[in-house]
Amino acid sequence: MALNKLRQLDQNSAGVTLPKDDLRIEGLLNEDGQLEGEHHAHIRHVDEKEWKITLVDQIDS
Repeated sequence: MALNKLRQLDQNSAGVTLPKDDLRIEGLLNEDGQLEGEHHAHIRHVDEKEWKITLVDQIDS
C-alpha cells in the first residue's frame, strides 16, 4: 500500500498528493507529465479516517 503525506497548504486547509501514475491512467496528464486542462474533484468524508475523491466532469454555474 502506497502512503501519501498530508501537508499544510494554508491556515485553513491541508492537501495530499495523487501519484502521477494514477493521474496518467485517468488521462489527466499530457505527454510531458503535466496536468492537461483544468480539473475539479469532490472530496467527501465518508467515515472515520476515510474520504472519497470523485473527479467532477463539470461544475454547475
